[in-house]
Amino acid sequence: MNRVLKVALLSGLAVTLAGCSTVRGVLPFGLGEDKEPQATASEGQRISVLEFEQALVPSAALSGRDFFIPGPQAAIAWTQPGGNAENAVEHVIAAPEFSVAWRRGIGSGSSRTRQVMAPVVADNGRVFVLDGESTVTALDAATGAPAWRADIKPAEDSRRTGFLGLGGRSDGGGFGGGVAVGGGKVFVSSGYRTVTAIDQASGAVIWTTPVDVPIHGAPTVSGSRVYVVDVENQIQAFDTATGRQDWSYRGIPEPARLLRASSPAVTGDTVIAPFSSGEVVALRASTGQAVWQQVLSRTSRTSALSEIRDIAGRPVISRGVVYAVSHSGVLSAMDIRSGQPKWAPLPIAGVNAPLPVGDVVYVVSKEGELTVINRETGQIYWTRDLNVGRVRQEGGMFGFFDRTVRPIWSGPLMASNRLVLTNSDGELVAFDPKTGTQTASLRLGGPIYIAPAAYNGALYVLTDKGDLVSIR
Repeated sequence: MNRVLKVALLSGLAVTLAGCSTVRGVLPFGLGEDKEPQATASEGQRISVLEFEQALVPSAALSGRDFFIPGPQAAIAWTQPGGNAENAVEHVIAAPEFSVAWRRGIGSGSSRTRQVMAPVVADNGRVFVLDGESTVTALDAATGAPAWRADIKPAEDSRRTGFLGLGGRSDGGGFGGGVAVGGGKVFVSSGYRTVTAIDQASGAVIWTTPVDVPIHGAPTVSGSRVYVVDVENQIQAFDTATGRQDWSYRGIPEPARLLRASSPAVTGDTVIAPFSSGEVVALRASTGQAVWQQVLSRTSRTSALSEIRDIAGRPVISRGVVYAVSHSGVLSAMDIRSGQPKWAPLPIAGVNAPLPVGDVVYVVSKEGELTVINRETGQIYWTRDLNVGRVRQEGGMFGFFDRTVRPIWSGPLMASNRLVLTNSDGELVAFDPKTGTQTASLRLGGPIYIAPAAYNGALYVLTDKGDLVSIR
């Protein structure tokens, strides 16, 4: 299973999945068979296993119709994992020539025990990145020259115990986290159960606050608070000056989650928190009081993985509407004040943030399908399979026991009239935003699981090997 779909499952969930018809159908010797009689097709009759599944169908009324996309704007800051606190950046000026300017190693890449998961942020002429061993690096945005490094791991790494370091325990909590910038500080969340503030100019640690459980998602900074969501579905708000916890809110516990992790969205006094239970909860930024909640959950008859409801893509706030997509197959547009859906939820399973731009919303499914949706009605303009020509067979011997491999996509980002995405084959790929036709691509030398960031006319891509690449 690819690294994005690695999940932490408790035995109870495994039992639940074993009860699904999808799993029962592959168990040997009749194990898991139903004891009650089931409806069967008579001879010559066919029953579609997909008849209960809702499908994405392009609207006939929108066929051939154009839609508005605003012109690109300068990206003079990219302070949050999603560009800004709303996670909503429509169209930026970035990398018009689509060529590599420089490449720098930023530390440890991914391995069996660590993962590079943190999106790139940038401000005040510098780019800030977090490697697989929780070391923060500040680099000059124009040249890639390192300005400072800060290791935010605790002095005593709880993973290493035992005689001479042998027999140590690895709880897998050390990886993950992310960075955000605000008020002259770089805020860092960590799988080592800490939230840290670092001076943006010097790299000196200002404060560190321990938390009870690991944090795999990046923080979001807005006003005087920094917000994080931990692996037990608790969102916590900390004072940016002191590190003191202002409030916390706990969602429904859900042990089944994806390796990719999300970050809250904030606008005014409203925080939108995504949880692995499929919950989207709106909270008061000042008090943590819940205002509304929606559960983006749908059980599929053809995929046991739909039981994983995680909202791994960042929720987006745009024009008073919250856009969010779950792994179990629900894309919803919800009113920011009431939580009521703007239009009927769509059956799209995704792990990336939706991208509202102009008249439309772009979203990439976990299967690699790019869909363009009318922002007002929820109708579909078109859907394109990004993996055409990229699907391959691996792992077999002499043509037997092969497995089908499809690239995993991250994004999209609208940059200089291109729709830009990265994939696990190590590509940065540009598509025409009106037709979905591929227009350009770059091979960057390693798998990529993080969407690009834009800053001062450049795109910044962090590979799984721990290389930061600037695209001009």
